[in-house]
Amino acid sequence: MKKKSTYLWPTILAAALAVGVFLGGKLDFNDSPEKLFTTNSKKDKLNRLIDYIDYEYVDEINTDSIVDVTVNNILEKLDPHSVYIPKEEMTQVSESMKGDFVGIGINFYPYRDTISVIRTIKDGPSFIKGIEAGDRILMADNDTLYGKDLPSGVIVEKLKGKEGTSVKLKVYRKKEDRIFTVNIKRDIVPIKSVQSYFMMSDDMGYIKVNRFAESTFKEFKTALKTLQKQGASKLTLDLRDNPGGYLGIAEQMADEFLKDGKLILFTKNKKGKIDNVYATDKGSFEDKEVYVLINERSASASEIIAGALQDNDLGTIVGRRSFGKGLVQREMELGDGSAVRLTVSRYYTPTGRSIQRSYKNGNKDYYQKFTDRYHSGELTSVDSIQVADSLKFKTPKGKVVYGGGGIIPDVFVPIGTNEEEAVESMDSVGFISYFIFEHLDEDRDRYTDYSEEDFVANFKIDDILFERFVEYAIRSKLNMRFYDFEDSVKLYLKAALAEQLFGANVHAKIKSQADAMLQQVLELDNPAVKQEEAEAIESIN
Repeated sequence: MKKKSTYLWPTILAAALAVGVFLGGKLDFNDSPEKLFTTNSKKDKLNRLIDYIDYEYVDEINTDSIVDVTVNNILEKLDPHSVYIPKEEMTQVSESMKGDFVGIGINFYPYRDTISVIRTIKDGPSFIKGIEAGDRILMADNDTLYGKDLPSGVIVEKLKGKEGTSVKLKVYRKKEDRIFTVNIKRDIVPIKSVQSYFMMSDDMGYIKVNRFAESTFKEFKTALKTLQKQGASKLTLDLRDNPGGYLGIAEQMADEFLKDGKLILFTKNKKGKIDNVYATDKGSFEDKEVYVLINERSASASEIIAGALQDNDLGTIVGRRSFGKGLVQREMELGDGSAVRLTVSRYYTPTGRSIQRSYKNGNKDYYQKFTDRYHSGELTSVDSIQVADSLKFKTPKGKVVYGGGGIIPDVFVPIGTNEEEAVESMDSVGFISYFIFEHLDEDRDRYTDYSEEDFVANFKIDDILFERFVEYAIRSKLNMRFYDFEDSVKLYLKAALAEQLFGANVHAKIKSQADAMLQQVLELDNPAVKQEEAEAIESIN
């Protein structure tokens, strides 16, 4: 059974690679919405066909679904990143890219058929009204929410509403064994795209950006200023697993690092029109040491920043080859609440390289080649990355870079072992977090006296909790050699505890202790290592 699980995790991980970037495709586009409708014979042909089916087809049929299928089929023939967004998905996608929504400000689990509060957002509507972690929400207005196994999306819709409106909640507080009712006024709740930021060392700051939304640059500037006040003269910008977002936001962020007049990127449309984007003199971190972390799920806007810095001989790109998306989409509303995001141009890095992977063999092959990276060895060895001499470019200082398939990092960091990635996957899908919620639900008072600093520095997962997790995993059919990587599991358990007690920042700070890429950055920042690199370059010259 153990031998079988060794092969199961690579399969799960490969599938996760594809799903993560495919979903991210719906979130990556140019921030210039258009409403374009034309009347011509081609459009009339489609309209007549749909009307004919609607009026004459032998069985009753939903023509809206036919239209949806038609639009999807058309776009699939174009490229992998031109997408149709149905009206039922449009609100969620738009909120994610706007950076906020109207709600009551809680993080929750559907736990044993009941909505269980993980955390309230500080100073949000629920926080103000005294909702606490561990509370169960039984009813929203007249809707019963427990015992129905409701999907998370349905629950969210019942809690959301117009700004300023109220929702009446019936809440069970387990630790007091009582039920109470509270009215909560809905308000704007932020969806953070800067997931975490903290000091890695006395002079090295760290910022994790998970997408490029409307609010991202403002969040980034706030984080950067905070770190600079704490002594950061160097920065690690973590763009791993970032699928992209607004092109303009990526340009603004790149501008923070590049001197006035430096080319950030250029775009070219079907007519050959070229638009150059240059840095301004407004950057607050120009010519300072920057490390950019990327991996196979870093796409588009993330690649713009990595490519802009790499091609201008600024900073160090660390990690694994990025996804390879060099297409720009523009949104067109379709009049019924749905929209199309159509590829309207390609973008190029300052040296002139396109990092877009080939899609000439269709979408299925395009995503299959992406998932094949795991099995080809590319994620474990830099020598397995295939490059073409015809796509070779040089930076102003003579560094060789390649186009045609993502950004290849300056410093390669392989993916972890099967066991390490298995633990990371358990964390990313919420398995560890779910276990920790159950633990806190039974013994939350044990942690009330810990401050963030004290928890990070002194708290340790004991053997009893570790054993309970192993038993929980085995009951859940996860047969892995947990004792072979006990320290790693304990670290992730501690990080999950920190997230539910203190939030994402403390969670990230704890996980950084075992993060191979962050450890690589600290090693590269070591003065002795820098001296060796300088001497090696000098000997070559």
